[in-house]
Amino acid sequence: MQLEDYFEFLRPDDIRVKGTRVGIETILYDFIYKKRTPEEIAQSYRTLNLEQVYATILYYLHNREAVTAYINDWLAWSEKMLEEQRRNPPPVVAKLMKFKAEREAMKIANESQIPLG
Repeated sequence: MQLEDYFEFLRPDDIRVKGTRVGIETILYDFIYKKRTPEEIAQSYRTLNLEQVYATILYYLHNREAVTAYINDWLAWSEKMLEEQRRNPPPVVAKLMKFKAEREAMKIANESQIPLG
């Protein structure tokens, strides 16, 4: 078996662990940035086994430059999407944010009416 046989290369920006919906970025983010062990990662995702986690890490180590670029692109895209969502939240989120602000304003107003002493 070749190392690449562990993966499905759907697009240049979408590499998944074969037989799962888990992208390699998920595993590698946990490994590189969260400093999680392969065992911890495998326990976190029920569709993954330890062999698949190790294969993903090995793929990264064998293709460090290309996979680092892949992860950096993914991180940049993720940040862009988060910023877009902050600027334009879905209607239900906007409604919840408004409700929360109204509750906070009521709480502050009620606290300011409590006599001290």
